[in-house]
Amino acid sequence: MDDKTIISLEKLLSLALEEDIGSGDVTSEAVFSGAERSDAVIRSKGKGIFCGEKVPGLCYEKIDAAVNVKTLIHDGAEINYGDELVKVSGSTKSILAGERIVLNFMQRMSGIATSAAYFSGIVKKSGVMILDTRKTLPGFRLLDKYSVITGGGANHRYGLYDMVMIKDNHIKAAGGIGKAVGMVRKTHGSRYRIEVETSNLAEVEEALISRADIIMLDNMDYRLMAEAVKKIDGNAKIEVSGNMDEEKIENIKDLKIDYISIGALTHSVKAFDMSMKFL
Repeated sequence: MDDKTIISLEKLLSLALEEDIGSGDVTSEAVFSGAERSDAVIRSKGKGIFCGEKVPGLCYEKIDAAVNVKTLIHDGAEINYGDELVKVSGSTKSILAGERIVLNFMQRMSGIATSAAYFSGIVKKSGVMILDTRKTLPGFRLLDKYSVITGGGANHRYGLYDMVMIKDNHIKAAGGIGKAVGMVRKTHGSRYRIEVETSNLAEVEEALISRADIIMLDNMDYRLMAEAVKKIDGNAKIEVSGNMDEEKIENIKDLKIDYISIGALTHSVKAFDMSMKFL
């Protein structure tokens, strides 16, 4: 996890703690004096890829620096049911204050990593790369994309600022693919790679004539996709997108494509099941 992602994580943890604790944990404050100490362990309740090793330490630093946190596993490691992931010891009240926040972050991140690993495994022998999209939880862009990488996927653009992607609404408003690509080149020259979204063979042809670097085949059926791949014939990188699931990926993974982008990696996350228990 690079410095920029760690900074993002720290900001999100601060927001999450403010949201969850607010003016105080009224349950723990009533039950405990503050002198009690406990030991706890976070265990996996499933099989997948772990992600979020920095979360517990950074979270408890904000709550109570005296809480001892020992992360037992590193990001990207395979985990199984019952595996111990993190051990925590210290103030009972402090441990409880961070329990849900730590779990929420690690469950989301591990869920994304596990999904990315699953889809990457399907295409492993084909050389096709699984990509994420910008369909991330607002504010969590860096964490979501880090989790995809942890699971063996790859990142598409991070935002509107680092790559040109001409989509259907750009094309309609600009008056065509050629016009849109031309205006981008007039403004930016060769500074950015240009990707063009297409939905039919006529648009693929126009993208080729415009010398797009990447042509996205969006929501095409297999027959149309195969024709488009043949037409492109190696003259541009090819990305396939559009509600990609296991069945669709199995059917197209042997076509000569370069990327498959899957919005569901981050917009429909199944949280990885894990729990914290006091010892």
